[in-house]
Amino acid sequence: MTEEELEPNEEVEEAYDPEEDVELSEEERLKRQRASHAARRERAKSAKKKGLVILNTGKGKGKTTAALGLLFRAWGQGLRVCMLQFIKARTANWGEEKAARKAEIEIHLLGDGFTWLSKDIEKDKELARQGWEICKLKILSGDYDLIVLDEMTYVLKYGWLAWEEVHQVLEQRPEGMHIVITGRYAIPELIEYADTVSEITDIKHHYDAGVKAQKGIEF
Repeated sequence: MTEEELEPNEEVEEAYDPEEDVELSEEERLKRQRASHAARRERAKSAKKKGLVILNTGKGKGKTTAALGLLFRAWGQGLRVCMLQFIKARTANWGEEKAARKAEIEIHLLGDGFTWLSKDIEKDKELARQGWEICKLKILSGDYDLIVLDEMTYVLKYGWLAWEEVHQVLEQRPEGMHIVITGRYAIPELIEYADTVSEITDIKHHYDAGVKAQKGIEF
């Protein structure tokens, strides 16, 4: 077996479901699996490469966590990466910030810990505008292959930034650059524009049982 055959291939795993072939012999199942694998590889050869817009939204826990996983995967592959967080306070020192400093990965905190009970919404709006100016510079600089815009959905939802302006900048980004956007309440225009949209559903959360935020899990 070659090294290529040993590599994990998520697309192949999704394409072939052995449970659908329970009536077939082992030989026939293997034959179908190999055929599915080969077809996927042929399509992959002709598939175009493009810079993706990836959206993690929904009310469930894990949107930023998933984006961080993607950020570190890209970094591990030698891509130039950066993360900008709209809501988290600039004085925060959470686990991802500590890890990023050790790995010399750029994470920029742009907010002031905004909540829906904020006593100074105008200040939060201004910080969002200032943060977006930094984002624009990063996106258009040509210095990055993947940028995460964490919690950006909120500033679009509340009208602090106009979608038309954000859309224009995303359209002007360097060819091949990936953008990852996270947060609840994604506006329809963003959902339509994104190449990949994942909705994380809140089925159960330990907060509801009175369990406080855990070090290494929430912060």
